[in-house]
Amino acid sequence: MADGKVLAGQATPRGRYPHLKRAGDFVYVSGTSARRQDNTIAGATVDAMGTTALDIRVQTRAVIETIREMLAAVGAQLPDLVQVTAYLVNMNDFGGYNEVYGEFFDSSGPARTTVAVHQLP
Repeated sequence: MADGKVLAGQATPRGRYPHLKRAGDFVYVSGTSARRQDNTIAGATVDAMGTTALDIRVQTRAVIETIREMLAAVGAQLPDLVQVTAYLVNMNDFGGYNEVYGEFFDSSGPARTTVAVHQLP
């Protein structure tokens, strides 16, 4: 039986989908960003001229911590992850992303695919 959950304390999904969905022994986590519950974005700053700066390290850490919280809500942990797909808007951010990812996972961690995309919602 599949069970979808929208979790309290997390940013509200921007569409009609749950934060995660359980199907038997499997739990699937929906796409997660650095957006906080108050709709601000971790690692995003805007200067007086309106120029936005994004810190991939802060954003990566925020996303992984959010996923950790979501998994905990269903009795799972980061070491339970089997596969991760990450989408970066700029592949030049890969180094910072990879650095922070390595703080949470070692080479025995989940299988991983990282791709660059034009933009994300």
